[in-house]
Amino acid sequence: MNLPHIGHIGIIVENMEKSMALFQTLFGFSPSKIKEMTEVGLRIATLKAENIDIELIQYLDQDHNFGKDVMGEAPGVNHFSINLDNVETAAREFQKKGIKIMEGFPRPGNHGIVAFFEPETTEKILLEVCSKIENK
Repeated sequence: MNLPHIGHIGIIVENMEKSMALFQTLFGFSPSKIKEMTEVGLRIATLKAENIDIELIQYLDQDHNFGKDVMGEAPGVNHFSINLDNVETAAREFQKKGIKIMEGFPRPGNHGIVAFFEPETTEKILLEVCSKIENK
């Protein structure tokens, strides 16, 4: 059996430029990509470490609440993501085990097809699964 691979951790930041500068100063990271997802009100900078990605996530404005509805407003470490071969199949299997998928998922995200699950069904852990193909 193949063990799951942790794809990334998501960190909510208040100031993207200052946060990127901090990671550059401390660890030498520079973003491998910066993506604006205006349809959900997010700006995401992906930092590549040897064995995991770090997503710095900034909310763009007050008019788009989808990202805040999913991830909440508090800055700091927010969620972790597991890479899987098929997000849709995994979501169905998780639901059979009592894990509730958040409304609006699966959907395209920063890492291919993604799905978030309701924390009240995952021991208060904000869990995301992503398409393995998009995370190579």
